[in-house]
Amino acid sequence: MAAKYWLMKTEPETFSWQDLMQRPGRLESWDGVRNYQARNFMRDEFAEGQEVFIYHSSTAEPGIVGVARIARAAYPDPTALRPDSPYFDPKSAEAGKSRWVMVDVEAVASFATTITLQSLREHPKLQDMVLLQRGQRLSIQAVRPEEWKIICKMAKLIPVV
Repeated sequence: MAAKYWLMKTEPETFSWQDLMQRPGRLESWDGVRNYQARNFMRDEFAEGQEVFIYHSSTAEPGIVGVARIARAAYPDPTALRPDSPYFDPKSAEAGKSRWVMVDVEAVASFATTITLQSLREHPKLQDMVLLQRGQRLSIQAVRPEEWKIICKMAKLIPVV
């Protein structure tokens, strides 16, 4: 079975690569996903040890900033049950259990420089990448192994110590 790779989008003002690097053990829960397709990827296809690109969106220069690893597979997202959370879900609260999941991610390697969306668009072998398709806004996306290799070659990886 081929390795599975992922891309996870985050807005840096909400949670950035630098935030992950500052967490104890460089480990954090990835909560607040409220899209069914993204949830299903996390719930049904994520596995411990899989690697993900962390992508900063909604910035002047969006792009991939680092590599993380799934440190804990999907489990219920408790923020859906907390009325004081921005991720509160009344239907989950009504049912008494979260219909949403989260995973834990652990930083693996930083990039010396961001691999910008523009540089991804310009690479001839990345034209079919999900991220580059028109109208693709999903916060979690599969990355093909050949795309993973190309992007890792583009990046100057700095292993997290």
